[in-house]
Amino acid sequence: METKDKTSGPAPGIWRPGLEASNIVKRLVNLALEEDLATGDITTDPLVPPDRTGTAIIKAKENLLVAGMDMVLMVFDILDPAISIQVQCQDGAHAKPGDVLATLTGRLRPLLWGERTALNFLQRLCGIATHTHSYMQETHGLDVKLADTRKTTPGWRLLEKYAVRVGGAANHRMGLFDGILIKDNHIVAAGGITRAVILARQGTHHLLRIEVEVATMEELREALDAKADVIMLDNMDAEQIRQAVALIDGRALVEVSGGIRRETIREMARAGVDILSCGALTHAARAVDISMKITV
Repeated sequence: METKDKTSGPAPGIWRPGLEASNIVKRLVNLALEEDLATGDITTDPLVPPDRTGTAIIKAKENLLVAGMDMVLMVFDILDPAISIQVQCQDGAHAKPGDVLATLTGRLRPLLWGERTALNFLQRLCGIATHTHSYMQETHGLDVKLADTRKTTPGWRLLEKYAVRVGGAANHRMGLFDGILIKDNHIVAAGGITRAVILARQGTHHLLRIEVEVATMEELREALDAKADVIMLDNMDAEQIRQAVALIDGRALVEVSGGIRRETIREMARAGVDILSCGALTHAARAVDISMKITV
């Protein structure tokens, strides 16, 4: 168990981007608290004396993969740094109904103020990690990388992509600033695939790969002739993917995106692709059931 002046820490092998030190995350937590508290808690404050103390137990109410314990630490550290927090389940741990995730001890007012905000963060991030893990089980034993997309909740991208990694999958680009992906609208705006690839190469350094999204075999041939480094096959079925992989024949990395569901992911992975990018890892994940109960 760890106290609140330490981060909860991920399980071994999970890279975490210094969530506790991120200005983006801190701004998000403060915004969430401001959204909920505004001018104060008009229920708690009349009922609870300011110096009354107690304990709060955070428990899993269903099977889940833990992600986001740092957010609990951050919420209550902002509200009252004197609150003691013991983390029983670190990020990356599997929890079952009734398992205690964390125990908090301190003044009851800030415990009640932060309850909903802390749970909102924790339930959402555990939900994404759990959902991602279920997809990863479908790719077990296959030589393919499962990645997320930019289909994230505005403002939550750093957190949601972290939860994806806890679930065992990989991150696609974090934003428009760290990866070149020429999509259909870029192709129209640039005047074609070939010209788009040429302009992209002229506009960046040699260490960056150029990825091109294609929806037809004709577009695929043009992207290959333009020497794209990565080909994204958009919304193709398994047979079309197999044909595309045969045509590419190792000349580029092959990514598949669009229409990827848990029921179809294994068939697509077996088609010989390198990467499966799936927006559902974040946008289709539900918040899992976690409770926080006060004892005095």
